[in-house]
Amino acid sequence: MTSRILSLLRRALPGCALVLASSLAQAQLAIEITGAGANRMPVAIAAFQGENALPRAVTDVVRADLERSGLFKMVELGPSPMGADTPPDFDRIRSRGADAFAVGTLSPSGAGRYQVLFRLFDTPKQAALGSQALVMTPNQYRTTGHRIADYIYEKLTGEPGVFSTRIAYVLKVGSRYELQIADADGSNAQTALASREPIISPTWSPDGSRLAYVSFEAKKPVVYVHSLATGQRNVAANFKGSNSAPSWSPDGSRLAVVLTKDGQSQLYTVNADGSGVRRLASSSGIDTEPSWSSDGWIYFTSDRGGSPQIYRVPASGGDAQRVTFEGGYNVSPRPSPDGKSLVYVSRNGGRFQVTLLDLASRQTQILTDSSKDESPSFAPNGRMILYATEVGGRGVLAAVSSDGRVKQRLSVQSGDVREPAWGPQPRN
Repeated sequence: MTSRILSLLRRALPGCALVLASSLAQAQLAIEITGAGANRMPVAIAAFQGENALPRAVTDVVRADLERSGLFKMVELGPSPMGADTPPDFDRIRSRGADAFAVGTLSPSGAGRYQVLFRLFDTPKQAALGSQALVMTPNQYRTTGHRIADYIYEKLTGEPGVFSTRIAYVLKVGSRYELQIADADGSNAQTALASREPIISPTWSPDGSRLAYVSFEAKKPVVYVHSLATGQRNVAANFKGSNSAPSWSPDGSRLAVVLTKDGQSQLYTVNADGSGVRRLASSSGIDTEPSWSSDGWIYFTSDRGGSPQIYRVPASGGDAQRVTFEGGYNVSPRPSPDGKSLVYVSRNGGRFQVTLLDLASRQTQILTDSSKDESPSFAPNGRMILYATEVGGRGVLAAVSSDGRVKQRLSVQSGDVREPAWGPQPRN
């Protein structure tokens, strides 16, 4: 890769944007870009040869993904397709200002399927950066486009893309609650659970096959584990009193939960099937909102010191350590995928805002300019944070990059959207 590309990427904003859409027209979520990165890298995605046989062009999906990321600016090459086996015209593409470009070919492979071959090039160096072959059905144009965008993102940034991931959120329309699951760009939204009672705290298993959440359908908070493939679920915690705030262990075998079965809210761990409950920590205050880190800590919120602050305790149990010291109100901790930083909600002059803490340097940064933020959730590559906030008295989702530059807001025409959770990288 050329030094110019690397320089642009260092100056540009890393990140991935979101567009969400519900399967119901009245619940359509629309995106509003409220902040964007500068010095985006110019990239061209030529129309793939043969993709006119599909319901929609694969390259439309690729371009949309890369454009929304905040990192790339799309360069137009015109409607003429460029096949993967045709020698690229580097001079023409360079004259358009593209630093990198992709070309591709779709060809029938039998049984109604197509093979997609695409190649990625560095324009100034006139060199190939990589290629990939995929097999798809016509209706898989979106999935294939996301995979290609992920490949391009990783080749040009050195970090995994998240266009093929999914998100979960709770939609409330009238008195109805729906646990929705959608692709990261909002397509293919589906309802995993609908209820007249509240649904809160959805969280993805590390392999993306299950969701744990809290439902009030039994007229009290109960923790369930829900298989997305079968729709079947089991009770993970239904003890006396309240059962809430599930968080998966990195291996997907256990959950950290908050129970009041022995008095006030305290931390426990339990097997995903509901067995093996074990108390994790004890305090004279209220401990809540556990979040399991990849490096063996469980972060949580506690008022044991007088005001709500963030602490952590080894997943095996032991003494708790205080983590936040700035400000009098810090809640909802979520460690980054690499365990190096922590995102949480802090109160600043009466405003509740998403804040990032570098755990090594202890430096903090307020990432948002809203005032009623809650439920932050990292993208699996750590470059974007999805959260809920309130605009005009209604709940909306928003996303912000980990350096605070790219900001987006997602809202519906009617209803509230809350409790977002970003799913893991898909496992091939």
